[in-house]
Amino acid sequence: MRLAEWSTHPIRLPYRRSIQWASTGEDAAEYLLLRLVGDDGTVGLAENLVKMAWHGVTLHALALVLELQFIPALRPIDLLDENAVTRALDRVPEQPLARSLVENACWDLRSQARGVPLWQVWGGDPEAPVSWTLTRQEPAAMAREAAEMVDRHGFGTLKIKGGQGREVDRMALAEIRAAVGPGVALYVDANRAYQPSEALAYLNELAEQGVIMAEDPCQLEPNPAFRTLQEESPIPLLVDNGCRSARDAALFLQHGARALSLKLGGTGATEAFTMASMAHQQNCAAHVGSIADSSLGAMFVLQVASALPGRKYSLPAETTLFLTLAEEYVIEPLRVVDGKVRLPDTPELAKWVDWERVEALQPGR
Repeated sequence: MRLAEWSTHPIRLPYRRSIQWASTGEDAAEYLLLRLVGDDGTVGLAENLVKMAWHGVTLHALALVLELQFIPALRPIDLLDENAVTRALDRVPEQPLARSLVENACWDLRSQARGVPLWQVWGGDPEAPVSWTLTRQEPAAMAREAAEMVDRHGFGTLKIKGGQGREVDRMALAEIRAAVGPGVALYVDANRAYQPSEALAYLNELAEQGVIMAEDPCQLEPNPAFRTLQEESPIPLLVDNGCRSARDAALFLQHGARALSLKLGGTGATEAFTMASMAHQQNCAAHVGSIADSSLGAMFVLQVASALPGRKYSLPAETTLFLTLAEEYVIEPLRVVDGKVRLPDTPELAKWVDWERVEALQPGR
């Protein structure tokens, strides 16, 4: 299948005010949708969040990178040939957001060529367990939101954003536990808020409060200090910020990593599977972390999550930001029932898109 045409579509989706999201005060998320059309008319789609603070790129800049660097590399090759696409993408240095968009859109094309949804192509499950993330707020507000989301959607796992100071973190955990009861698993992401010198004491406090895993309690590097901290910690360390590629994963695994977070917006599906396989071979957990997907992006990402090696022993995917969005561009937003998302029975992401809404939701409209 050759590339016949392509297009990019910038989209701005506002948050629902009823959900306390992002203490930064953001009121919307911006996405770039990539549309690849094969010479047989098949349409492959992929979505990525675009956030300057995270990615150092704007919607316009990302669209230009695709136009000037990646699309020319795709024109001579068969988009259904995974190896050919990988070789073409490897010729372009850096640019992980653009690369993952192209790769994921090609996977959408391949699933249609095979006539089955992606989760079946990859040998996944028809449902994907998911978690809810509680962002930094006053402890009482975090507890209220936890109870509301567990009651409404049946979440069995909550990710709690720590880093508000150890005393506030302790208060938040106590109030959240009281609000949701003992049956909900809790893990904490401090976003590297604490110094390495206090990390072990913090980890001991988390373990005493029943936390099952700690993400980035301090800056984590794949070195002997990380190995020592993990060996002395009563709970697994979940490596996020420092692990963005298979190379990073290999380095952390060499130093005794017990859990890795996979961010598909930067790696794409193929490298995410490679990282998960590496982790599984060394009895290390690997799960899909949040890249703030809308329903369309989550529909792809959760199909990856449903097929990861070792998924039965890993955390549920963090891919639930779509629940915070006031508007979407899909015909029917995803639903979370009993802490799970039911995956599509058929391929083709494009059939879920309301293209009139895509046009209406462009930034500046």
